[in-house]
Amino acid sequence: MLKLIFLLAFFALLLSGCAAGPNTTAHTPDTNGHIAGFWLGLWHGIIAPVTFIISLFNDNVSIYDVHNNGGWYNWGFVMGAGILSGGLFRGSRKRCD
Repeated sequence: MLKLIFLLAFFALLLSGCAAGPNTTAHTPDTNGHIAGFWLGLWHGIIAPVTFIISLFNDNVSIYDVHNNGGWYNWGFVMGAGILSGGLFRGSRKRCD
């Protein structure tokens, strides 16, 4: 029982390190006066796999725009990333075996 409690506490601590922190630049324009919205979030979500690979070799490339309008950008990003994996439609498709 003690091992189980220790294991659960360890995983809770490990997962808490993955929690997102606050975005202090949300709702603030970038140097060009631009704030990313839903459509740019959608585009960033679609190109995220390619951008991720490029970001490993180039420090000037990021997969997520921190100067965004909050929830709408996040929704677009998640929708764009979901498009690549088939999204909700792949899981709801009936199999004809």
